[in-house]
Amino acid sequence: MRYKLLGKSGLRVSELCLGTMTFGEDWGWGASKEESRKIFNAFVNAGGNFIDTSSNYTNGTAEKFIGEFIAPARDEFVVATKYTLRRPGSNFKDLNAGGNHRKNMLRTVEQSLARLNTDHVDLLYLHMWDRTTPVEEILRAFEDLIRAGKVLYVGISDTPAWIVSYAQAIAELRGWNRLVAYQAEYSLSERGAEHDILPMTQAMEMALLAFGLLGGGTLTGKFNRPGETREPTRVKEASEKQIALADAVTQIANEIQRTPSQVAINWVRQQASHIIPILGARREAQIVDNLGALDFALNDQQVQRLSDANPLAKIYPHTFWNDFVRRDLIFGENVGRLEMR
Repeated sequence: MRYKLLGKSGLRVSELCLGTMTFGEDWGWGASKEESRKIFNAFVNAGGNFIDTSSNYTNGTAEKFIGEFIAPARDEFVVATKYTLRRPGSNFKDLNAGGNHRKNMLRTVEQSLARLNTDHVDLLYLHMWDRTTPVEEILRAFEDLIRAGKVLYVGISDTPAWIVSYAQAIAELRGWNRLVAYQAEYSLSERGAEHDILPMTQAMEMALLAFGLLGGGTLTGKFNRPGETREPTRVKEASEKQIALADAVTQIANEIQRTPSQVAINWVRQQASHIIPILGARREAQIVDNLGALDFALNDQQVQRLSDANPLAKIYPHTFWNDFVRRDLIFGENVGRLEMR
């Protein structure tokens, strides 16, 4: 395992992050406490120190497990959790038990600290944009938690790029703490983040934490083998496009004697240096296999072959700008001397 700085900060994190949405069996498909500990230990033994969880994962069980697992050496770990979704056990008559506002943020963090058995969260994400709470309220509440020592760094997830950019500008203008990380679904089968999120995080010097690396399991090729018994996943059946994409991943995996999961993970982490993939596993064998991605890299030709198997479909306004047509309309005869980013 190698290490990198988390966005524009001095915080050192492992190049892979352990996702814990599978920790706990409350939702009917996760890992038992014993198996969760095995997954955790395998990640730590490989040098991992970056743990990702959420206040609502398996109704809070994931945070409880993590709190117990990290207890012997709390300060060796960088623990990230999230707030926004309704707090576990909350009454549905409580209109403020979910959302991005200050009340839910504070109450969620207090409950997360109790479950994690710690006095601080290293990184707190806003989990999902609620389209309601003012950005200034969120940033000021973040700042209050940081000044109170309950949170050290803040980030954001599943939020439009323009909102994040606005938030960063406000934070810098007012001298508040910047967002250091953005968490997004990103894989060979879901490339939407490349339109605005990926360039935005690069420009804003934010780490990009990528989840859903295996496309809900479709990129492993398990849906390409009819009649095979499969573990339950959020994807019940694969489309023809997903099956064809899995074939492309499997072909390269066979050529280099690696597994499809490892190939899919490395395609993501080789897209940009600020990307940190989040590994998710239900069994120890799966996390061990995923960690094998550390042992090799895809060459440029292999990366391109995979990208060509699922080209990024351009959408407006990206379709409006054509590198070979629009530049001369804007810059005239000087276009040849203009170095474009």
